[in-house]
Amino acid sequence: MSRTVYVNGAYVPEEEARVSVFDRGFLFADGVYEVTSVLDGKLLDFHGHAARLERSLRELDMASPVTMDELLAIHRELVERNGVTEGMVYLQITRGAAADRDFVFPDPDKTPSTLVLFTQSKGLIDSAAARTGIRVISIDDIRWGRRDIKTVQLLYPSMGKMMAKKAGADDAWMVEDGVVTEGTSNNAYIVKGNKIITRHLGTEILHGITRAAVLKFARESQMEIEERPFTIEEAKAADEAFVTSASTFVTPVVAIDGVSLGDGTPGAVARRLREIYIDESRKAAI
Repeated sequence: MSRTVYVNGAYVPEEEARVSVFDRGFLFADGVYEVTSVLDGKLLDFHGHAARLERSLRELDMASPVTMDELLAIHRELVERNGVTEGMVYLQITRGAAADRDFVFPDPDKTPSTLVLFTQSKGLIDSAAARTGIRVISIDDIRWGRRDIKTVQLLYPSMGKMMAKKAGADDAWMVEDGVVTEGTSNNAYIVKGNKIITRHLGTEILHGITRAAVLKFARESQMEIEERPFTIEEAKAADEAFVTSASTFVTPVVAIDGVSLGDGTPGAVARRLREIYIDESRKAAI
C-alpha cells in the first residue's frame, strides 16, 4: 500500500502526486522546508519547527498557503493516514509555479505557493549510529551566506555526505575561515573537560530546533555550555563530540578526519543528553 501525501490541499496516493515543471522549487531551489520527527505517533517540537518555518518564509518574502494551525492538522492527518508511529514528516513550501521560467519573483496574488508534505516511517530510537557513534571528515564550507534560512538548496550538503562516504566515513563537518560551521544536516558540538562547546547562532549556521532543546536540557542538568567557534584541530583534541538534528536526536561522533576521540566510543555526555532529549521530548510531544 502506497503512502498518502499532501499536495496543495489534497491528500493523494504518492503515485498520483504532481507538481508543475514550472515550480520555482524545481527550477530555482526557491523554497523552504522543515522535518518534524514522530515518536509514538506524536509530533516532536512542532511549534519550534513552525516558528522557524515562519521565519524562513519572512526572510525570503514568501507567502504561506496555510496557517500554522492548519499545518498542524495536516501533519496529524498524514501521520494517522500512514500509520506512522516512529519516523518523520517532511514539509516543503515553494514560491509556486508561474506561467513560465523567470528569475523575477512572480506576483504572489497571481501565483500561489506550493505546499507538499509526506511521511517517512523510520526507526529513530534504536539507532546503530547512536550505539556506535559516527565518523566525520572535514570539508570546506562553500555554501551561500544565509544558512540560517532552511532552504531546499541542499546540493552541497549532499555532495559533502558523498565525500564522507567515499572517504569511508559517515558524515562531514564544514569548515569556514578556519572554524567549524556545522555538519551537512546537523549542528556540531565538542566536549572538553565536561564543557559543551558549540558554535553561536548567526547567519552561518541553521538555528537547529533540536539544538535549542538539547542546550536547554543541558543547562537544566547543570552542564556547562560555551557557544563559540571551534577549529577542527580543537575538535580532534576534544574528549568527545556529537551532532544534533530532528531525525537523529543526539548522535555521538567518535572520530574526526581519522583521529579517534577519547577511547573511540560514544562519550558519556552525548549518551546522557540523548537519553534526556528522548525522555523530555516524548513528554511534550503533541
